[in-house]
Amino acid sequence: MNAYAQNRDRLLTSSRPLPDFEVVGTQGSWLHLEGGSRIFDGSSGLLCTNVGQSSAKVYARIENQFFRYSFGGAAVVQPRIQMELMERLCRAVGRPDDSVALTTCGTLGVEVAVGLARNITRVRNGKLRGDILTSTLSYHGMSALTLALAGNHARRPRPEDALDLGPGFPAPYPPTHPHSDRDCDASCADEIAKEIDRRGAQNVAAVLIEPINGTTGGAFVPPDGYLRRVSEICRERHVLVIHDEVLTGLWRTGTPLASHHWDGCEPDIVILSKGLGAGYTSVGAVLVSPEMAWWLRDADAASLPAMGTMATHPLMAAACLGVLDELEEMDLAAFAARGERLQEAMTSLNGVGPVRDIRGRGFLYGVEVAPGQLWPVMKAAEERGVFFYPFTGAGDPKSEGLVVAPPLTSTDEDIEFLTTALSSALDALN
Repeated sequence: MNAYAQNRDRLLTSSRPLPDFEVVGTQGSWLHLEGGSRIFDGSSGLLCTNVGQSSAKVYARIENQFFRYSFGGAAVVQPRIQMELMERLCRAVGRPDDSVALTTCGTLGVEVAVGLARNITRVRNGKLRGDILTSTLSYHGMSALTLALAGNHARRPRPEDALDLGPGFPAPYPPTHPHSDRDCDASCADEIAKEIDRRGAQNVAAVLIEPINGTTGGAFVPPDGYLRRVSEICRERHVLVIHDEVLTGLWRTGTPLASHHWDGCEPDIVILSKGLGAGYTSVGAVLVSPEMAWWLRDADAASLPAMGTMATHPLMAAACLGVLDELEEMDLAAFAARGERLQEAMTSLNGVGPVRDIRGRGFLYGVEVAPGQLWPVMKAAEERGVFFYPFTGAGDPKSEGLVVAPPLTSTDEDIEFLTTALSSALDALN
């Protein structure tokens, strides 16, 4: 075993049964490899490099801030750059009056959102407990708390280590909520009402939900009307709605927020992360509606959560502003047209070779394949110049597949290359 392999084994992180890439450079959606070849990033890294790599706009923002000051606690140094980020971000996602808590990553964003929801409902409604309800197909981060709350079967702690927490309702998708006579529909939200009523509304602070499923299950899209019904149920019971848009936020599904695909489902709290940092920095942002933020300033409210040493880091904020610069300069008409072409191409692959199902929206798709075919498909795609990210399956037996989620700044030629390569890879396994 060579030195690299020995040290790789010591690095306590995930791996895959395919060789790692030796990357010597990047440009946009492409990784340049040792030896002169290149490979297309078909899943935006770990679903985060939304504006591609080597962005001149991001670099300029970081460089400018670096020579002003590289660190300044927001309670000591005037947080002007953080306030600029807050205002730009809220406008970008259509929530211009929200209050914002900045964090260091999506996982911590979820934890902060949970803490804020509990504070709000205790002051506003006198809640006795602060239960947070999630679905059986949810994933909300890698901390002990978020893993215990959510339904990701591959990463949930052992029962004795799960803090007596767990998912509270089935996700509205066939693998976890099958029906003998129909598909899932908006009425599946009634499962949430049953769980709130079972626990007692006075004990439930919030429902935490992914508007469009991420990598646990693979880009399932909820039935029309489902998210609206969730909001109605929660409002009737004075329970907050938190949307985890860590993966889907900032145009990943074709709209600023995934919830924008439907009317009447505006959440009280939104969590953003991957698309905001875009792979240039680790970051999280928790957006709280004006109506709910008001309660956090009540004299009886608990103090706001400590932000952490690095949570309002000026270089982090600068990088995020560069990402927003890139997103705001996108030609939205051309972007929408590319999204439609990607959707058409992905739909045409349903049933090809080992493909069992394809679902998703915008620039996010799950390609479910027959058992045992995931890594052969991934290998065949890499041989044709594209790599993808595998998703964690659902159901019993567990499904398997890959996520197609190219950078939002991909060109028409990039999208054509990706879909042609994937089609060829699937055909080769026929």
